[in-house]
Amino acid sequence: MFIKRYLHDIQIAVEAIIANRVKSILTALGIIFGVAAVISMLAIGNGAEQEILEQIKLVGVNNIVVTPSTFTVNENASANNTENNGKPGGKKFSKGLTLLDVQAIKQVLPTIEKITPVISFNYSALLDGISKPVVLEGIENSYFDLFNMQLASGNRFNDVQTEKGLPVCIIGNNIKTQFFRQDDPIGKYIKCGQIWLKIIGVIEQRDFTASASDELGISSSDNKLFIPVETMLLRFKNRSLLRADEIAKANQRGGADGMVVIIGGAEQEEDKGDTDPNLNQLDKIIVQVKETEQLGNSANLIKRMLLLRHSELYDFEVTIPELLLKQQQKTKNIFNVVLGAIAGISLIVGGIGIMNIMLASVMERIREIGVRQAVGAKQKDIIAQFLAESTLISLTGGIIGIILGIVLSKVITAVFDIKTIVSIFSIFIAFGVSVIVGITFGYLPAKKASENDPVVSLRS
Repeated sequence: MFIKRYLHDIQIAVEAIIANRVKSILTALGIIFGVAAVISMLAIGNGAEQEILEQIKLVGVNNIVVTPSTFTVNENASANNTENNGKPGGKKFSKGLTLLDVQAIKQVLPTIEKITPVISFNYSALLDGISKPVVLEGIENSYFDLFNMQLASGNRFNDVQTEKGLPVCIIGNNIKTQFFRQDDPIGKYIKCGQIWLKIIGVIEQRDFTASASDELGISSSDNKLFIPVETMLLRFKNRSLLRADEIAKANQRGGADGMVVIIGGAEQEEDKGDTDPNLNQLDKIIVQVKETEQLGNSANLIKRMLLLRHSELYDFEVTIPELLLKQQQKTKNIFNVVLGAIAGISLIVGGIGIMNIMLASVMERIREIGVRQAVGAKQKDIIAQFLAESTLISLTGGIIGIILGIVLSKVITAVFDIKTIVSIFSIFIAFGVSVIVGITFGYLPAKKASENDPVVSLRS
């Protein structure tokens, strides 16, 4: 009997909503847009967080990256420098990043887990008359562990191939698709520059987030061709062997305007196209430490050690991509909280709209309330009726808002190329809040309606 009685109150509430459908739709608009805003804003936040996690995987966990830097120094100012062996006018000199730096880091850094040098050149790969531009990278096997890269087929470099610099390579997925299509490339040869390389492995394809490529030096492995470092130095190019010639050329030309460029510690005349602008033997040194807490101290130790080895010249940069990404994630999380708060405010505004319209509805339906009271409806019946109306409006608005929020998230991804992820948690939160808003802001009008005097209501 109890349940039947309140079901009757709910039925009356449904009939009232249908009878005033335009007013009900306008009342629900605040909830609809509020729920849609919450879902879409949280979807943007989830997408940003997922993007950060993917980028952390791409740059590797607990990695420190050492790269060459380019800077200028005034030659006249350097004439006053007496720090180089105590000789006035002596100029500092650094060999730039070399394999010797890698060996020194291995010996000095106690927190090291893995380390690899990286040498990169742009080449053209050629096979059966097909030529494609590729990035040729000289690395060690630890490179694949540092960047969480798996092989789809084949094997890594063995000790003999690494030590003797044999002409072998591991190719990215795009190279396999362009040159071999459905064929198995393992054991076959591909020409890079003037060297035929035997393919021993293929990198597994993985999603690449390009948004951090410029800032953090991330690049896709799909269009890369990996070879051992010794193979690069023996069979392709060793920039350190050209240093004497380049320095001689720079010294011959450098006195004209009193300004020289120091790249990796070598002095080279500015704006000359006949020399390689990068005279470092290595393009990058990547170091992985055992624990995240050791990143800062390890980076400082590497910096101090390299400064001593490079004659106190800052011809290198030491960066910690993971910490940069985590700082970026923290900033995005704050931004997402602000967006969520703004969307939440819209839900509250929608609730206030429900309360105002329900209060106006009570004033319009005083005679209806009086009739119900006259035929036996109790105060709690009137409360149940108006509370059911506001709750049903909020529920309906919440469901429509969920659908609109999911659609809006897809539109944001398609139009603005912003990654969005709609989670069950965000849907649950938005829908739950819409129900709470309906109950909370619907109670005051319901209570006011129940307190009307039946006699006064019937006279109205």
